[in-house]
Amino acid sequence: MKEKKEKKEKIPMDKAKKKKIIKRSIFGVIAALIVLFMVMNSINAGNALPVVYTMPVSRGDVEQIVSTSGTVKTEESKTYFAPLAVKIGTANTAAGDSVKKGEILYAYDEEALADEKLLAELKMQSNEGEYESSMIKNNQYISELGEANINLGVLDQQIEDSENYVKELNQKITDKQDSLALEGALLQISLLDWQNDPGSEEYMNLQKLIQLNTYEQQHNEEIEMWQKEVKEYEEKIAAYKEYRSEMKSQKSSSESSAMNSGGKSKLAADTQMEKINAEETLSAIAEAEGGIKADFDGVITEMGVVEGSTPTVGAQMVTLESTEKVKVEISVSKYDLQKIAVGQEVDVTIAGNVYQGKVSKINGMATTNNSGAAVVGVEIKIENPDSGIFLGVEAKVAVHTDVAEQVLVVPIEVINSDLEGSFVYAVENGILIKKRITTGISSNTLCEVTEGLNEGDQIVSNVVMGLEEGMAVTAIGE
Repeated sequence: MKEKKEKKEKIPMDKAKKKKIIKRSIFGVIAALIVLFMVMNSINAGNALPVVYTMPVSRGDVEQIVSTSGTVKTEESKTYFAPLAVKIGTANTAAGDSVKKGEILYAYDEEALADEKLLAELKMQSNEGEYESSMIKNNQYISELGEANINLGVLDQQIEDSENYVKELNQKITDKQDSLALEGALLQISLLDWQNDPGSEEYMNLQKLIQLNTYEQQHNEEIEMWQKEVKEYEEKIAAYKEYRSEMKSQKSSSESSAMNSGGKSKLAADTQMEKINAEETLSAIAEAEGGIKADFDGVITEMGVVEGSTPTVGAQMVTLESTEKVKVEISVSKYDLQKIAVGQEVDVTIAGNVYQGKVSKINGMATTNNSGAAVVGVEIKIENPDSGIFLGVEAKVAVHTDVAEQVLVVPIEVINSDLEGSFVYAVENGILIKKRITTGISSNTLCEVTEGLNEGDQIVSNVVMGLEEGMAVTAIGE
């Protein structure tokens, strides 16, 4: 079985190419009518074959151009947001205005701006002073805490030592009192032995000794000295304990008031954030003192500034679109997409002016146009923009997609096609035949032939109705 040949997908020509073909077709029809007239005369005369005109296949240059239209847009835009909540003084521009780089877009009220600057400076000073005060207090709390910890240790030792010493003194007093009491008891026992002789000298001496013992028990100098010392130490212990209570209170207060490492880090961070905020405000004020200026030449597309109003910080004020960096956005079909590549040169016509451009971007995803066809967005960067460019207008573009130099070329109108592909008519040995060809790139008038023809081959430049392959004809070279 013979293999079926794959049908080649037909790629529609662009509009400019179609116009050229239509013009050439008109001339071709006129020529065909003339040939047909000549053929019919010949047939009627009965003495001549049908006449066809032929031309040689030659070499030439072919440039493929994709022509379409698109919309002029900016490559760079900037939206200005309100850096300050300060009263607006003047608005020098409006939506649609063209501005130059450095031109003032709007300005803040000078008096209100000066007040805001003073307020920011005072906030910064207050913030720094508050931080220094907090650190001084914290150092004081830490010092008091250290003092309390040291004193509590000393006081605890002093109280312990004093209480132990009082115990020793009380033990001495007890031992002394016991000793005197024992001595008195022994004297009483001895007195009993002499009670039958009360007038004796021994009896009298024992009574004296008993009286002395009794007095000694009540007025012993050592006991009184020890008792006095006990009292003094008990007073010291009470004072120590009172001071220790004060130190415990000081320790508790200092511990609760002093900052830990986390607290100090937070205080330092909060202080730094406040400082940054104040510095940013002062920086914004410095930039705004001369008015908010355009960063580049462009057109104002949105204007939200109202004189006398006080915007909130971050409010959208102005949108500026650059006319220094401009592009044209076009949409291409799947047929033209294979011809387009980044870097290709483009002729861009805007309001009658021609600019040079280059293909800068090809989108990676197709969209659907108003007709429901899938198209791919392509961006063309204009390399020599000037004041004649208007954003949002239509631009005509001619993309120079490919060039073939000194290749075999034939006029587009001589190429025919059927289910098997492209072909041209030629005359061999007086017989009209089809020659299958493979085409390359094409311009509006010429098409490159990569296979099927040789330079100098005679091909039919115009085939009139009634002529078919295999027919005997008379070939006339153009």
